[in-house]
Amino acid sequence: MANPVKRHSKSRRDMRRAHDFLKPASVSICPQCHEPKLPHHVCKNCGTYKGREVISIEKVS
Repeated sequence: MANPVKRHSKSRRDMRRAHDFLKPASVSICPQCHEPKLPHHVCKNCGTYKGREVISIEKVS
């Protein structure tokens, strides 16, 4: 197994790690209730997906 001969500097190490960060989750707006939701997922607020009701959500008053 190959091992590095010389030590990498802190700058070179940090440049490599510059891409290892978490990206924020993309959010879309539900066309029915206008609440934020994940794309390609059922809306947790109203239970619709692509304009039709998939999950029946009971309204609590």
